Amino acid sequence: MSSNSFAYSEQSGGGEAAELGQEAAATISPAGAFGLFSSDVKRNEDLKQMLESNKDSAKLDAMKRIVGMIARGKNASELFPAVVKNVASKNIEIKKLVYVYLVRYAEEQQDLALLSISTFQRALKDPNQLIRASALRVLSSIRVPIIVPIMMLAIKEASTDLSPYVRKNAAHAIQKLYSLDPEQKEMLIEVIEKLLKDKSTLVAGSVVMAFEEVCPDRIDLIHKNYRKLCNLLVDVEEWGQVVIIHMLTRYARTQFVSPWEEDGGLEHNEKSFYESDDEQKEKTDRRKKNYTMDPDHRLLIRNTKPLLQSRNAAVVMAVAQLYWHISPKSEAGIISKSLVRLLRSNREVQYIVLQNIATMSIQRKGMFEPYLKSFYVRSTDPTMIKTLKLEILTNLANEANISTLLREFQTYVKSQDKQFAAATIQTIGRCATSISEVTDTCLNGLVYLLSNRDEIVVAESVVVIKKLLQMQPAQHGEIIKHMAKLLDSITVPVARASILWLIGENCERVPKIAPDVLRKMAKSFTSEDDLVKLQILNLGAKLYLTNSKQTKLLTQYILNLGKYDQNYDIRDRTRFIRQLIVPNEKSGALSKYAKKIFLAQKPAPLLESPFKDRDHFQLGTLSHTLNIKASGYLELSNWPEVAPDPSVRNVEVIELAKEWTPGGKAKEENPAKKFYSESEEEEDSSDSGSDSESDSGSESGEDGASSEDSSEDSEESSSEQDSEDVSLAEEKDKAPTKRSSKTRGKSDSEDEKKNKKYETSDSSNAESSSVEESSSESESESENESESREVTKEKEKKLNQDRTSLTKDVSLLDLDDFNPISTPVALPTPVLSPSLIADLEGLNLSTSSSVINVSTPVFVPMKTHVLLHRMSGKGLAAHYFFPRQPCIFGDKMVSVQITLKNTSDQKIENIHIGEKKLPVGMQMHTFNPIDSLEPEGSITVSMGIDFCDSTQTATFQLCTKNDCFSVNIQPPIGELLLPVAMSEKDFKKEQGMLTGMNETSAMIVTAPQNFTPSMILRKVVNVANMGAVPSGQDKIHRFAAKTVHSGSLMLVTVELKEGSTAQLIINTEKTVIGSVLLRELKPVLSQG
Repeated sequence: MSSNSFAYSEQSGGGEAAELGQEAAATISPAGAFGLFSSDVKRNEDLKQMLESNKDSAKLDAMKRIVGMIARGKNASELFPAVVKNVASKNIEIKKLVYVYLVRYAEEQQDLALLSISTFQRALKDPNQLIRASALRVLSSIRVPIIVPIMMLAIKEASTDLSPYVRKNAAHAIQKLYSLDPEQKEMLIEVIEKLLKDKSTLVAGSVVMAFEEVCPDRIDLIHKNYRKLCNLLVDVEEWGQVVIIHMLTRYARTQFVSPWEEDGGLEHNEKSFYESDDEQKEKTDRRKKNYTMDPDHRLLIRNTKPLLQSRNAAVVMAVAQLYWHISPKSEAGIISKSLVRLLRSNREVQYIVLQNIATMSIQRKGMFEPYLKSFYVRSTDPTMIKTLKLEILTNLANEANISTLLREFQTYVKSQDKQFAAATIQTIGRCATSISEVTDTCLNGLVYLLSNRDEIVVAESVVVIKKLLQMQPAQHGEIIKHMAKLLDSITVPVARASILWLIGENCERVPKIAPDVLRKMAKSFTSEDDLVKLQILNLGAKLYLTNSKQTKLLTQYILNLGKYDQNYDIRDRTRFIRQLIVPNEKSGALSKYAKKIFLAQKPAPLLESPFKDRDHFQLGTLSHTLNIKASGYLELSNWPEVAPDPSVRNVEVIELAKEWTPGGKAKEENPAKKFYSESEEEEDSSDSGSDSESDSGSESGEDGASSEDSSEDSEESSSEQDSEDVSLAEEKDKAPTKRSSKTRGKSDSEDEKKNKKYETSDSSNAESSSVEESSSESESESENESESREVTKEKEKKLNQDRTSLTKDVSLLDLDDFNPISTPVALPTPVLSPSLIADLEGLNLSTSSSVINVSTPVFVPMKTHVLLHRMSGKGLAAHYFFPRQPCIFGDKMVSVQITLKNTSDQKIENIHIGEKKLPVGMQMHTFNPIDSLEPEGSITVSMGIDFCDSTQTATFQLCTKNDCFSVNIQPPIGELLLPVAMSEKDFKKEQGMLTGMNETSAMIVTAPQNFTPSMILRKVVNVANMGAVPSGQDKIHRFAAKTVHSGSLMLVTVELKEGSTAQLIINTEKTVIGSVLLRELKPVLSQG
């Protein structure tokens, strides 16, 4: 072994000392972790022995090492026979690793893999979902046409599997099978159609990818699933998000009319010849009025907007291209900030993003003008990034910023990167042509560069000056003379050719210089580049026609040289020019027009962006990057002139049994009906995306996402939002509510028929509780229904017990929200309504103890906290503070006042509280929705939050008509208290009962002037909402309060000691709150 090791070391150059040591160690301990990735033959023999061992531990260790070899890029294919034997192992861990290996090598070792085909088929029935998925992956990796039927059967079975992970792998296998046998397309489309209905976020991205590969033209499969995909988008994994967004972009371009018409699109800017301005204006106004965005179009734009904040650059780029291609031009501007953020990524991401920005900035400069400095070139940028940034800066150049940009360009020209310096000179030329005010400035700057030491800079300057002079040649004779003098020093062929062309075109303006230039060129003709030779011939012909006396012999000499040149292009040009300018008997009629041909007015070159013709490709695609159509590229269709029928996206609703309850039973079951309808409506109000058949529609944080799609849904949501007691209006809406909730359970129709009576009361709750537990459950998972029903029953019992506590949360302010009763109903009427009783009870805040009464606060600090910043809230700003008043919404709630202000210049509509994410036990009473808030207007609203005597954060969403913002309120510990009035005797009595572990204390050191009674009182009540207790001793100050939720007493004593020290003592059952309050009071009392 040692000789082998040394031989190996010598072959690899002697630099493998460490690996040699590892090999030696591995021979001592075969199961050791050293030298895992050595290519030694004996090592593989060792692994084979371990794989054939009877011990699972040895096999597992061998498989780990083999997978490690694969991960490092080592070839482990020779171990295939030994590994494949273990495919039937009963050890789950071994089996998983064997499948990882087989997926990698099944395509290379197809014959051996086919021997184990029966094992893979058995594994498809394995109880472990990972094994089932791995078996399907291996099966689809064996690319042999003979097993296509087996693969097809496996995919069909896996597509109905209970595990979303297995269904996801089935979607991946569809693409592999289609590439192996395209004739299976129709059967695969059926599987795709089934998987598209899957509600799991895990499956969505994979099945859409399969759809794009197999049948991208079958848009009809997307109709019914469009709204669901829009609502699931936020929760799908990043790879799936990219695929779905690209697919939905194509879908939107075929199903909705162009939103660009509302912005006065380019296609309608031209008016007819006979139309007056007024007629044109009327026509435009009428077109704008006629356009209303389809709610489904708006749903897609709104649901993709949060993904602009994704950490994945591909997702941000996908959303950006979606906004660019399908959103109104007035809304596309929001993508610019997100794209600029991506410029902080690695250079590969920068390259793609800058290419797309370059294309966008040609058509809509205004989007990126605010971020002009983000495109300034850094010295560390690679050349490809520098060139793209230059392109964007050129596109963004205008009269306002051109002076700044030209100063920037001056620095770039001095760059050591010559390719970049040359590109900068071209950029200056483009700016000169596009902005006429700086043309002369740019030209003078380029002429100055002609004296640069660097040949490449001079050459590029010559080429650009030539293009600029073509636009106004008469004014710049001096520049042409200056360039003629440079011919002796410039050696770059393109620059020499450009100077010769310029002199030839303007030979009549420089009659003395042109013949002399031709004389010099004739001397060096044979040693010049082909490009320069062609221009020498052209110059000779032009001078022959305009100044034949001086140049006739020179031109003939040059034509004779060209006649025998090695390049056939030059020989052909020579013959052509000779016949054209030197008339003889054989010359045709063309020789008469020689002067017109050679000295014709040439059109000025149009300096355009190289990205101008890329906009016909979809942004963010490979085709756009390469500027050629790549294989597999799907073109975006033009907007339809008339929108297709939007009803194709409506999801069919399964009707419930029509005989709801017989008339006689209605009275008997009235309480139960009330209870169930309320719970159903409360559940359904949190799931606002019922029309899109989505389980996670509410997770996107936009409660009104589906309200635009159906007037029926919008009526339900408006009537369900605030009411917490049962009203007749809710009973009216009960039937449509239950129908909408049943759209989630289509595949369970047989069970519904069997359990019709049971499900009329329970199904909505069972469905919604399963939604809350997991968004990855598909429609086909009906096995868990009975379990979820039992859980729901327990929840309903609990809700029934808490019925009385719920009614207490209704305030007098909410009574206006109930709908008027339209039909008389015989109901027992109590003397006082339950809501009024609850309010009257809420006003009595006294506890059971006769000596402890809640008092008015000594001091109310007006410190406000930021709830929502105006920048984050798109103009909506929110601040909150604690007024230290008893809460009218419940005696266990802390009162919070929120001030909302509209800092934008547009009206903000429908401000309300959206989804709440509260810790267990915490409750919140929200304010009524605010219909609208005018610009610069503000409004203060009250809320009640039961913090359960903790400083946990209450997180919820503050929503407007178009947006939702996640906000949170965290209470200071002192605001969880209510001040208490009590005598000194009662204070001492209660304090005596709260000693030992219920007492915490600390020593305070400060100046004596900080220990005056007024100073201590002010400091304590500023931190905590406490009441002062009268004290008979000057050196002892007492304060009392109780916690809002539990009513536990909080007793604070400040006892002054000798000198400048004092002792702070807190007695309370709530030791955690006590210790936190001690920590907050101590520094306040210590400072001056």
